[in-house]
This record gives sequence, C-alpha cells and structure tokens, in this order.
Amino acid sequence: MTDEDYPTDDPAVVTCGLPYPTGDLHIGHLRTYVSGDAFSRALRKLGQETVFVSGTDMHGTPIAVQAIEAGVGPLDLGLERHEQYADTFEEFSVAFDTYGHTDEETNVELTREFVGAWEDNDHVYETEIQVAYDPDADQWLPDRYVEGTCPYCGEHARGDECDEGCQRHLEPGEIEAPVSTITGNSAEYHERAHKFLRLSDFQEYLEGFINRMEGTNNAKNQPREWIEGGLEDFCITRDLDWGIDYPGEGGDDLVLYVWVDAPIEYVAATKQYSERVGTEEFDWASVWKDGDGEIIHVIGRDIIQHHTVFWPSMLAGAGYAEPRAVCATGFVNIDGRGLSTSKNRAIWAAEYLDAGFHPDLLRYYLATASGFERDVNFSWDEFAQRVNTELADAVGNFAYRALLFANRNFDGTPQEVSLTDDVETEIAQAMDDYEDALNEYDLRTAGERAVALARFGNEYIQHNEPWNLDSEAAAPVMRDCVQLVKAVAVLLQPFLPEKTETLWAQLGEDGRVSDATIADCLQAPPAEFGEPAELFEKIEDDRVTELDEALAAKIEAASSEDADGEGMADETADDGIELEPLAEDDISFEEFQALDLRVGEVVEAEGIEGADDLARLEVDVGHEVRQIVAGIKQLHDLDALPGTRVVVVANMEPSELFGVESNGMVLAAGEDADLLTTHEDSEPGTKVM
Repeated sequence: MTDEDYPTDDPAVVTCGLPYPTGDLHIGHLRTYVSGDAFSRALRKLGQETVFVSGTDMHGTPIAVQAIEAGVGPLDLGLERHEQYADTFEEFSVAFDTYGHTDEETNVELTREFVGAWEDNDHVYETEIQVAYDPDADQWLPDRYVEGTCPYCGEHARGDECDEGCQRHLEPGEIEAPVSTITGNSAEYHERAHKFLRLSDFQEYLEGFINRMEGTNNAKNQPREWIEGGLEDFCITRDLDWGIDYPGEGGDDLVLYVWVDAPIEYVAATKQYSERVGTEEFDWASVWKDGDGEIIHVIGRDIIQHHTVFWPSMLAGAGYAEPRAVCATGFVNIDGRGLSTSKNRAIWAAEYLDAGFHPDLLRYYLATASGFERDVNFSWDEFAQRVNTELADAVGNFAYRALLFANRNFDGTPQEVSLTDDVETEIAQAMDDYEDALNEYDLRTAGERAVALARFGNEYIQHNEPWNLDSEAAAPVMRDCVQLVKAVAVLLQPFLPEKTETLWAQLGEDGRVSDATIADCLQAPPAEFGEPAELFEKIEDDRVTELDEALAAKIEAASSEDADGEGMADETADDGIELEPLAEDDISFEEFQALDLRVGEVVEAEGIEGADDLARLEVDVGHEVRQIVAGIKQLHDLDALPGTRVVVVANMEPSELFGVESNGMVLAAGEDADLLTTHEDSEPGTKVM
C-alpha cells in the first residue's frame, strides 16, 4: 500500500460488501455495488491496474433461519440466490472480476489458515460466556435466533447487531431481555465455552491504522469511539450447524462466526482471479500478503465497525496487509422515507427493469445522486428530472447534434484543423478535476464533471453556430465538438458503460471505450463515422405519475396486509413522521459562520390584513427592534407570543410581503412552524454559535 495519488505503480483490489442471500436485491443494495463498480472502472480510466471482487455471504443465521422456513437446506437456498444475484449484477453491468461465495473451497481453506495463524500467534483464547438458550426448543440461540434490547442504546436489536439503534456489533450474551425467535418465548442465559480473538492485542495498531486509513468521513470517524474507548474481544465461534467448522482444538461442535469467513472471501476471490489469469499477470499474494497493492473496500455504512475494527485486526493477526481505504455508502430512502422491504416501500432491481428503463440510467443516478456517504432520496420524479436534464438534454443532445452535423458536413471529424487552445484547456481541466475527485473518493463530482463538459459543448456549439458558417469556418468548431464528445464518452464510461459503448461506436472508434484511459480524451477522433442515433429518451410526466401511483398502491397493499397481522415486522422502524431528505451538498464552516443567528424576543405580534398565513412581528435582537414577517398566523396564538425568545437570522436580505417589509427570518421547524426557542434565558442579541 502507498499513500501516493492514483494511479500508482501497484495494482488495486476493490471489493464490495458481501450480500446475504436472504431476499431479492433492491436499489438500496445496488447503490453499493454500482458505486464499487463505477469506482473500479474509473480507477482503470486513470491507468490504475484494478481488480474488482465480491461474493455471496453463504453462512450465518440469516440464511439458516430462512432455509428452515422454506424447508430446504441452507446450501441449496444460498446457491439459488447466489446465481440470482450474479445475474442481477450482470444486468446492471456490475462487472466483478470474480464473484464467488463463502462456501467455496478456496475461502474455506483460507479461513482455516487465518484461524491457524491467530492461534500460532497467541491471539485466540477460550472462555466460558453467557449464551442465550431456548429450553422449549432445547437449542442454543446464536445471532438472529435471539432478539432483545441493546445494552448500549436501549433499542430493539438482533443477537449480534443493534440494527435499529446505535448499529453496534453485539457479542453473545450482551443482548438484554432475550427472546427466542424460534418459539417466541423468553430465552435463558447459560454458560458455554467459546473462542475469542483477542482484539486488545491490536489496540495500538488500530489507533494508528484509523489515522492512516483513507476513504469516507463516516468510515474514518465512526470507529474512533470504539477504538479509543478500549476494545472488547471478538467472539469468533457460534453454536450453529451451518458454517465453517472451527479448525482448532476444542471447537468440535462449533462453527466460525459468519463475520470471520465473510471478509476472507475478499482474499479468496482475488486468489481465484489470480489462478484464472496466472500469477504473472496478477499476483494475489503480492497484494494481500506483501502489501504491494491498494486495497479499497466499498461497503454499506451499517458494517463500518466490521471493516475498520474486526477486519484490520484479523488481517494483522494473520500477517496480511491492511486496507488503504474504506468507503461507506449512505442509505437509499424512497420519497423521503426509509426504504422498507416489509412495507414494500422499495424499488426492486427486477421491478426497475420491468419498468422498461435502461440499467445505465439507474447506475448514473445512484452513483452521482450524492456523495459516497450521504443518503440518497430516490423518487421517480427526481429520477426523471435528472435523466431528462443531465443525460438527455446535456449529454445526449450535445452528442447527437455535434456528431450529426459533423457527419453530414464533413463525413466525420474535420481534417487539417487542430483542436483549439480553449477547448483543449477545457478538456484538460476536466481530466484534472476528474482525477482529483477520484483521489478524494468522490464519484459524484467525477460524474458531474463529465456532464459539465457536455454542457460546455452545448454552449460552445450554440455560441459558434456552425450551421451559419461556411465549411472552412465551421471545420474548427466541429473539430472541437467531436473531441468534446469523445472526452465525455471516456469520462462517463464508469457510470454509463453500455450507453458510452454505443457512443464510442458512433464516433467510429476502434475497440471499446472500456479499454480507453483518461489520456484518450485528447487523442484525435476518427476521420470518418456514420450518422448517429439519439442516446436517451426523455421520461414524460405521465409516466412518472403512473410509477408514483403504482408505488403508492403497493405500499398501501403491504401496509393493509401488515395491519391484518399477516405482514413481517418492519426492519426500518420508519413509522414516524415523513421527513425531508438531508441536504446533499455540504457547506463549509466559513459558510455557516456567514449566517448571523441571534436570540430575539418577540415584542409584538399581529396578523397581516389580507394574508391568510402571514404575521408581522416586532422582535428585539439586542441592538434594535426588527420588523419580521413570518408564516405563522394560523399556527400560533399571536397574542401569546410577546415575551417568547426565538432564533432569528439577522443578516437576511430585506424583502417585502403583502406590502410589509421584513428584516430577518424567525426559524421554525416543520409544517406546524414549531418555533426554535432557547433552553435557558439567553439575552436578546446573543449570537447563536
């Protein structure tokens, strides 16, 4: 591993978190895998040798529980879903170099080697612990066989994870008020011998690792509390029939915890790739054992702890190299509310394809809707708006009009004219910005920069109007435009792999755009190419309405079923108020400081005649009394407001509403205009920091 900018001389391995084979894939899953795929492709664009791997997480209690319910073996159910996932990834052009699964022999052997190395290095010990037990079923209750209350935050939790609260990993015996998911009865705690990886051995190492690690801010900052607060040792065995048997002494009736063999699949999948292409082309051991490579994990944010605490310790304990970066994606919400599979508030992968949209459109949306770590709020309206304005109007419109004019007037790229300095500079700047964004693990900016180059092309061709010029004057304009189309195709390929291959063919280029690197943005396009076709169709408003109505109907149907007692428990705990999505764009501390927020005291409040919602307030802000107009007439008892301390934006530009000048803004929350007040008696004029 290096700390040099990409591309480096060492190969990169990009991984995506392993999906459990417990249900169909939806766009929440796809966000992580599309992001990992796009990042891998973009690294290759920079000239970075890159291998992209993942696999299906076959072991553990989730698949065991579902297999029992389905009346089949966990291996059979897991393999069926594994093939289904592989097909879905292919449909969305998520092109893993190896997509394996954890029950394959390569992973089993490597897992045994890891555990053996931990034992040889004295990182494993055995001790008696409290394990949940169901006396009615006469069965131990590992992980998802038991539910209860998180001891850290008090929320409902599964046996190994507080999935509805603080997201902490839970060790056996930690969950409070345990209940058996098999019988629904209260569980008992009994002592049982289990194996532990001594994480305390890696305390000092992890404190250094988390400072070296690159990636998203959530992945770098969230683990600090766990690491700096002192590490609890990691129970690596479970009382379960399904999994990899513990390979050492004293573990004859135990299997390894799923979070032991699951991340080792990253190594196994890389090894399988190396065996397939030959170690001379790609040496897995050089990357994973010798540290001569860049290891980047792309995961969901619910498994940050596993990848920044457990996994680095597992690697260090076995003598393997550490990751360079961990990038944790945010969640995907649907129309401002949490995605819920039980309420069918989800857009399933198959459902999206059945709607007739090209997979590339969703890839672009998911990879660029927000930064890696931000939540994405999916709505059909927002999806259509971005497809129409960014892909159809900007990229598609520019490419079509430029190539069509060039074909009809010059049979392709005008010859005997060079790229103008201004356009060459614009393309070169886009290339630099693109490379900088990827080195910041910022897919959104990389994708937006490519679209911005298409917008520049639209403005350029419109400003120069080659259709009003003679052939000699139009030639340099069209030479520039064709070069811009080529650069856009190269830069957008990680996001739109199929559509850009179509555009590449329209340009008359040899080979595939997937093999082109960023340097090809400035290589001259072919002299001849045929008449192009339009790349994108706009999504009409009535189609959006149709999709919204279908989504609402299926959510209503699922909610009605749940009300009748037939639905599953909702795993997202999203029955509260509907919230606006968080803003996608960060602001700097300096931008925040530009807001002059002050404590104010309402002196007088009265309704504005002729305005249904507006009230005129006189507010003492310390230095003076301000007149402020606020939309609270119907929501507050105006006579009761005088004396109320509120928070005011004091440097808001003056405006006039219904003939009344407003010099500031009173802050309030939600549709009920819940006024922001102070907890104590801060004096009017006190600055809010």
